Amino acid sequence: MNGKTALGVLLIVIGGLAVLNIFNINLGWIFGLLFPLILIGFGVLGWKNDKKIIGGILIAIGAIALLGKLGGIFTLLLAVGLIVFGVQMFKKGKSTY
Repeated sequence: MNGKTALGVLLIVIGGLAVLNIFNINLGWIFGLLFPLILIGFGVLGWKNDKKIIGGILIAIGAIALLGKLGGIFTLLLAVGLIVFGVQMFKKGKSTY
């Protein structure tokens, strides 16, 4: 891809985001998830190309950022797991009668 093509793609993306913003469609949360995934992807590429220190740093930063974004989902899964475990313990306690 040459410079003119890359600039054209960039202008199309920026214009599309501006149009979506006019219609109150906010895609910021998608970019918030994509950035850590891109960092992890670059880290994996660096790791495969024998740049293990830089690759490891990028993977670690991307993973920490992604965990921060997905913290609510992990909390929800933990809460559901605790409820299921508690119900199973309650059922085991009642079956002895």
